[in-house]
Order: sequence, then C-alpha cells, then structure tokens
Amino acid sequence: MSGVVMFVFNDCTTDARVLREAGSLAAAGHQVTIMARPRDPVSPTGDREVRDGFEIVRVPIPHRWVAWWVWARFPWRARWWLHEQLQDAFADLPMSLFRATGAVLLAVVALPWIALRVSWWLLVGRSRAARRRPTGGRLLEWLARWRLATLGWARAAAVAAPDAAVYHGHDLTALPAAMWAAEARAAHLVYDSHEIFLESGVNAARPGWARAMLARVERRGIARADALVTVNEALAEELSRRYEPRRVLIVRNCPPRWTPPDPRPELIRNATGIPGTSPIALYHGGFSLHRGLETFAAALLEPGLEAVHAVYLGYGALRPMLDKLARDSRFGGRLHVLDAVPPEELLPWIASADVGIMTSLPSTLNHLLATPNKLFECLAAGVPVVASDFPLLRRVILENPDGPLGVVCDPADVASVGAAIRSIMTSDPAALARLRQRCLAAAHHRWNWETEVAGLLDLYAELDPA
Repeated sequence: MSGVVMFVFNDCTTDARVLREAGSLAAAGHQVTIMARPRDPVSPTGDREVRDGFEIVRVPIPHRWVAWWVWARFPWRARWWLHEQLQDAFADLPMSLFRATGAVLLAVVALPWIALRVSWWLLVGRSRAARRRPTGGRLLEWLARWRLATLGWARAAAVAAPDAAVYHGHDLTALPAAMWAAEARAAHLVYDSHEIFLESGVNAARPGWARAMLARVERRGIARADALVTVNEALAEELSRRYEPRRVLIVRNCPPRWTPPDPRPELIRNATGIPGTSPIALYHGGFSLHRGLETFAAALLEPGLEAVHAVYLGYGALRPMLDKLARDSRFGGRLHVLDAVPPEELLPWIASADVGIMTSLPSTLNHLLATPNKLFECLAAGVPVVASDFPLLRRVILENPDGPLGVVCDPADVASVGAAIRSIMTSDPAALARLRQRCLAAAHHRWNWETEVAGLLDLYAELDPA
C-alpha cells in the first residue's frame, strides 16, 4: 500500500495547517486524501472535493442518536417530529396502518415520561442550570456526543477511508479514526496534536473522570503512533512528559513566504471606511473566550489611542458581543467587526493593518504555551505584533537576532495593552518602516512554511517511500 490519509473532525475548508500539510505532501508525490465531516454538521450526506492535488472526502456524522437523546432528556422537543409522523401515517391509511399504530403507541408511552421530565426540570433542573459553571458544559450531553457523534464519525470515516501506507490523525477528535484505520490495515500512524487537547478551552474544566477517559485515548494512540507531530517546543516537551512518544516532530503553523505589494493593500479600509490617516490595530481569528477581545476594545479608550481603529476579523460565538461593542457610543465608530476570509486570502488583509493583536489570557496551559497561527501570519505580512508576555511569544518577538518584532504586554491589564499598542503606533515613520521590514525578513529567513515542512516531508519519505 502507498498513499496518505488524513483525518480531521471539521469540514476542512479553513483549517490552514491541515490544508498546507496535505498540499505539501501531494506536491512531494504522495497520494493524499483528507477524511473530514460535512460543512453542515447535521447533513445526512457527504461530498467530495478536489483541491491542490488532493481529495477531501466529507463523511456524515451519525445522527440517529440525536433523536434518542432528545426523547430521553427533552421529550417535549420531539413533539414536532411525532406530529409529522402521525400526519404522514394517517394521510396514507390503510397502507400505513402499522406505522400509524406505532406512532400512536409511541406518543402514549411518551406522555408519562414527558410529565416526569417536565416536573424534574421545574423542581431541580432550573436551579442546577443556574449554578452550572459556564465552562463545564453539560456532561451527559458531552459524553453522548463524544461516544456517539465524534467516535461514531471516527468509525465511519475509518471504514470509508481508502487503503494507504500512513493514516494521520489531527487532534484527539480525529485520532481514533486514524488509529482504527491503521490497525485494520497494519499501516503506519501519525498523530498531529495542534494543541494540548486536555488543556484546551472547555476540556480543561471537565471533571477528572472525563479528562482521564480522554487521556487514555490519547495515550493509546501515541503509543501506537510512529510519530507525534506538534506545533512548538513547549508542547512537544509537555506531550513527551505525559506520554513518552517514540518520535517527536515540530512543524510550526507558519504560512509560506510572501511579499506584500507596494503600496500595501487597503482591504480593511475599503471594507470599513476607516480614513487613510487613522492607524489600524487588527485582531484576526476565533471570537471566543479568553482571547482578550474585551481588553483590546477597552484599550482603544486609553490616552494616545484616540485616532486608532480596532478591527476584528474572524468568526465565533462572541460575534454578537463584538457587534454590540461596535455600536457602543464610547468608541465613536472606531471598532469594526468583519467576517472571516479564506486562508488563501488572509495575508493581504493582514498587510492592510498597522499592528496585529494577540493578547490571549493565561486561562489554560494551552494559552501559556501557544505560538498562535496569527503570530506567524502577521510576520509573513510584515506587520508588527502586540502579544501576551508568555515565554514562547517573548522568545519569537523579542529575541529576534535583528531586533524586536513587536511588543509584549500583560494581557489582563488594559493600560498595558494600550501602552503596547501606543508604543508602535507613535513610532516615527522611518522606525515603523524598519520594524515592518524586520518582521518580513524574520518570516522570509526563519518563520515560514518552506522551512517548517521539511521535517514532515522527510518523515513521510520514510513512511511512504513509494
């Protein structure tokens, strides 16, 4: 067997790391297939897409479990489904007599359960919901989704995957699929950990038993894997301490070398109407908790930043909050929210800003050890950065041989964030031009995909030599 099959539990339309790896392997002569999920997570059908020399196969997530989950936990939500079943059945009598009888019996059986569940919710459920920690999530629902949706998709994707020499799982949500496919075909396994999954977002707040369950899955996969691939030295050290992988490879999330046009693009100004004389501070990426989004907005009100416009370019659950801030009269129309753009179009948008903002809070170990994509994307566009004063960010930004590439700050302190932005925005034009040039030179000489992917290509030359 030859070829490479990657697994990722998203629709693989904007996952720059997965798309870059697949494209580079395809360009090196490997036959590459990506197994992903549909763009619409509840779609019962999949699709196929060919791009950049590889194929994306989108496998539906099993959803039959959803109906049973609704019936079991929220039976009153199933009333419309039941009404539709009864309506269709009675419309086709007598041919559908059996179906109609079954629907009626199901409705009769459901009534006592509905009464019980409603009573429980009124007496207990509402008070529990009020006390529930927002980061903890609904554990039973999460467990059902993990067992039936995530692992259900993994089984389906593993079965649907073509034969290959190497199966490559991206993050813990796709590791089981790659592991099952590799075991079924006695093939190689590669695990690509984009972060410390157990320390990311809501996973860091899950109870011990849930984290232990996920850790067992990750430990088994890493023990089976020929190589563990991750995004920086700190994550490599932490994952090695936890799991002792056979081989570790670091592939940073750097974009390919790129040179901004002269004059620089005006995409942000054209989309927002920001005057040409007003400097632009840009946050791009996910709109989620602990990314410092509110602190960045508040910093806009600090002394010396009266002319600066803040732009949020991205997507996520906090979009309504940002839209509300944009309407807040305190900002005087200087806060703008834009939809995300495809990865291949991103660098010109970044290049039309004056400074990139990445002030995540130290809420998890993941954030403390991160080297976010946006760091290297800003450097690739020749844009200086304001970043959280975390060890790896400090190393890249302040320990550059030719001089700093931006400023670090306390991400929880509005005044510190504001001062960092002001220190760049108030530089004289010649100093700012030199800073931009240093960022671009650092990206061209060190922080670029061409440099980072070399190790991955060497690994695959061993695992898939055909």
